[in-house]
Amino acid sequence: MSIFKALSTDENGFIVSAEIVLVGTILVLGVIVGLTEMSYGINEELEDLGSAIGGINQTYYYTLASGHKGEVVGSTFLDFVDECDNSCNISCDSTARGEKPVHY
Repeated sequence: MSIFKALSTDENGFIVSAEIVLVGTILVLGVIVGLTEMSYGINEELEDLGSAIGGINQTYYYTLASGHKGEVVGSTFLDFVDECDNSCNISCDSTARGEKPVHY
């Protein structure tokens, strides 16, 4: 019982609550900054993925096939560049902009 009493009254290595608050504040700020940078990184990688998918050329073309008793007409599809197929169109550092009104 004397060892327990000696340990309960010993203050060597005791952490003051102000130190805990300071360390906790620094940790929370570090986590916030880290999550923000991780969010920017994820957005950039998703933008790269979207640009890569948008850059896939889906054009196809096949010609007429004919035989003795029938024929099949050829077909084609041309994949043109869309407005949003360019890269670097997402910016995490700019302010939010509203949508432009559409005039009919």
